[in-house]
Amino acid sequence: MNAYAVCPLNIIPVRSHPSQRSEMISQLLFGELAEVMEVKGQAWSRIRCEWDNTVGWATSNQLMPITPAEYESYQQSFALSLELFQAVTASDHFLPVAMGARFPSFDGIRFCLGERDYTFSGQVIFPGPEVQTRDMAVKLARRFLHAPFLWGGRSPLGVDGAGLVQAVFRLCGVRLPRHTEQQVFEGDVVDFIEQAQPGDIAFFENNFGRVFHAGILLNDNQIIHAFGKVRIDVLDHYGIYDLERRKYSHRLRVIKSLLPSSNLPKAASDAEKTASSTSQIALFEQMNF
Repeated sequence: MNAYAVCPLNIIPVRSHPSQRSEMISQLLFGELAEVMEVKGQAWSRIRCEWDNTVGWATSNQLMPITPAEYESYQQSFALSLELFQAVTASDHFLPVAMGARFPSFDGIRFCLGERDYTFSGQVIFPGPEVQTRDMAVKLARRFLHAPFLWGGRSPLGVDGAGLVQAVFRLCGVRLPRHTEQQVFEGDVVDFIEQAQPGDIAFFENNFGRVFHAGILLNDNQIIHAFGKVRIDVLDHYGIYDLERRKYSHRLRVIKSLLPSSNLPKAASDAEKTASSTSQIALFEQMNF
């Protein structure tokens, strides 16, 4: 029988190997679910994160076992915290949780994890089609502004590039993979930057042509992304231009659209897309990044 768990702490690391010295590849936030795939001794559990299927290792004593019925129930109905950092209250303690914390079967005040009852008085969002808008994505992204860069991070306390994109769209109820090289295959291609809209995702490549970074488009040719910290920079056909350093920091690969829009131009033909892609690559090769 499959074993399941929920995160009962504000944030726990998910590591590449069963060692505290190993790389943190992701995190579980309070209330997020996982399938326990393997147990190594009494210290470590190999888990599959329910939201994005990331597989890694978490310390067993930071996970709360739940039943298959609870796991299924917690998947069906939940709210996500919109507060940067606020406590949930139990009968015997307070537990500060970060934005994105998940409250199963939240009734506006109360929820429970296992046998423990909690209350929460902050703002929440119920992910669904009604909040899958470009305006919502932009507003949510701005809440992460100035969060420090943290490899493997998924919260305002520390976030990486892919984690920022995933966290924003998660709050809207849109599932995205954990890593940039996987996220780039989601959504529809935006052929020209002039056609891009706030809430689209821009992906960037390194000198070897590998997609390694992403950010969310804002208004007025700006982009919000995690680079040292979550920051806003200028975006053009070439990539991200750092006004402070007066140079390009990231080379644009492609822009993808995942959110609905009533005024998107008609999609280009495959031949037009190929020609556009080829011309952009030639243009990028002229730039010195």
